[in-house]
Amino acid sequence: MLKAIILAGGHGKRLRPITDYVPKSLVPIKNVPIIEWQIKYLKKYGINEVIICTGYKTKMIENYLSMKNIGVKIKFSVEKTPLGTGGAIKKAGKMINDKSFFVINGDVITNIDLTKLTKKSNSIASVELRTKFGILETIGNKISKFKEKKEVSDLWMNAGIYYLQKETLQDLPNKGDIEKTLFPDYAKKGKLNTIKFKKIKWYSIDSIKDIEESSLEVEKIIK
Repeated sequence: MLKAIILAGGHGKRLRPITDYVPKSLVPIKNVPIIEWQIKYLKKYGINEVIICTGYKTKMIENYLSMKNIGVKIKFSVEKTPLGTGGAIKKAGKMINDKSFFVINGDVITNIDLTKLTKKSNSIASVELRTKFGILETIGNKISKFKEKKEVSDLWMNAGIYYLQKETLQDLPNKGDIEKTLFPDYAKKGKLNTIKFKKIKWYSIDSIKDIEESSLEVEKIIK
């Protein structure tokens, strides 16, 4: 049984004005808040304890989850001032005694198989880069095909889900983002791995359009 950290401390500015009233993690998808979908997803893979990193509108998140019985132990790591993703993980990590743990960004909805991530230490889940625009295939100056949003082969992006060893906590900054501190450092030292996922469902909820698109799939991908 593993523990997981959910990074849910941000203001979700790109979803304003919704997030002027509720934290991003309580934005509903198919009438269920993002964070509830995430906890159900984590529970599916045997995670029995979740530590939620909060800062913005913490009480709203605490009050909502206190009324739910999702079957997972929930703890909170509250930031008085923003610590960045690295600082947030370091602070929350003080509650973890296990040798390893998962981290998930608080706006990710996916069906990535977490068990595959445990095959390598300090690993990042990666998905093929997707364009937000139509793709033109051309012959000379003539368009031969027009394709809507499409994965770009052999270009991989960070899916916002990590499997980390406890030792990484000592290398994290007290304040700062893991993507700009520990990850580049570990990559240079050959200490960072990735598990690549093709043809999976993955949404980062940053816009109304993301909410609409994920609402069509979320009940299928998180059962």
